[in-house]
Amino acid sequence: MHVPDGFINAPVSAAAGVVAAAAVAVSLRGARRELAGAGQGTGSAAERTAPLAGLVAAFIFAVQMLNFPVGAGTSGHLLGGALAAILVGPYTGVLCVSVVLLMQGVLFADGGLTALGVNITDMAIVTTVVAYLLFRGLVKILPRRRGSVTVAAFVAALVSVPAAAIAFTALYALGGTADVPIGKVFTAMVGVHVLIGIGEAAITALTVGAVIAVRPDLVHGARGLAKPLELRTAPVSAPAAPAPAAGDLGTAARETAPAAPAPAEPAVATADAPAPADSTPAPVAAPRRSARGVWLAGLAAALLCAGGVSYYASASPDGLEKVAHDQGIDAKAEDHAAKDSPLADYGVKNLADPRLSGGLAGVIGVGATLAVGTGVFVVLRRRRAASPGGRPAAARPHEDA
Repeated sequence: MHVPDGFINAPVSAAAGVVAAAAVAVSLRGARRELAGAGQGTGSAAERTAPLAGLVAAFIFAVQMLNFPVGAGTSGHLLGGALAAILVGPYTGVLCVSVVLLMQGVLFADGGLTALGVNITDMAIVTTVVAYLLFRGLVKILPRRRGSVTVAAFVAALVSVPAAAIAFTALYALGGTADVPIGKVFTAMVGVHVLIGIGEAAITALTVGAVIAVRPDLVHGARGLAKPLELRTAPVSAPAAPAPAAGDLGTAARETAPAAPAPAEPAVATADAPAPADSTPAPVAAPRRSARGVWLAGLAAALLCAGGVSYYASASPDGLEKVAHDQGIDAKAEDHAAKDSPLADYGVKNLADPRLSGGLAGVIGVGATLAVGTGVFVVLRRRRAASPGGRPAAARPHEDA
């Protein structure tokens, strides 16, 4: 659903750019809180969330290369707003998809540069907001178990795609450059993107379900479903005295009569004998769990999708391209400013082998998106930690080690 240059006029494109810039600014502040509050407030887990958020952006980039057929010579691809919001949070999700759209527009000539604000508004903001609001509502009414998160993710992703189609139709009604009846645009866009939404929902549910199965603590939308670990202690009882013989009952009664308690002496701690601990056990820190395995698995999946599986993606036009061609929306479409880029159209320039050209371009795209996304989130995390509202250094002893 990448909107090219020339579909929407300059005033509406500029207004959409202002909306996108404001939403990104708000998301930057919100993402700081989401990154700082990751991992149940522990600093080590929060530090791991920035690389994971960058990985989510790279994974979305890779899976967007996998166009799947939806019938009638049309294909679709993942938008990713629902997936990002559920995995890393709505604010961080907006930034993830925005980074993907920026890299696609600048490096691969996919989505117009003057239409970048339109694409961020439509594909990053609308999908993320609609999906996350619906997801949170469903999680509240469904049974509190992990399967409910997957079901809610499926429904939220399904609805987010036609919601983006409706948003595009509204933008086109305000600033479309071709004289096309808006009713036809609405019917065609929503109709085909409902079908694409089924594919989006399946990809989102499978991905969320896979991460929940191994590390539910890393899924933003699944927080609060797992019960915290409790440390239980049982009092130590003295060994039971042997039962007296029948003839000794009287003697036993005298020996077991309660004696006057001896006065308690205060416990004094010395260098050799520390003071006795009370009966309340000291809190035990939860063991640190590394996210390296999940990160490596996600990176391997992204590289496999972009570097290999993308060769088998459907060559049919996606939903917007098909509707634009059939309805005449593309009458005034403009060439991309980066059409001569070395990676334009997801291929390496002057590399004749299409499989190698597309695969190498995909790998480069994953690496670039991962680097930019991770860099953005690491900076945000560190600025949050260094701000007056962040956690003081004394509260993060592991960072001083």
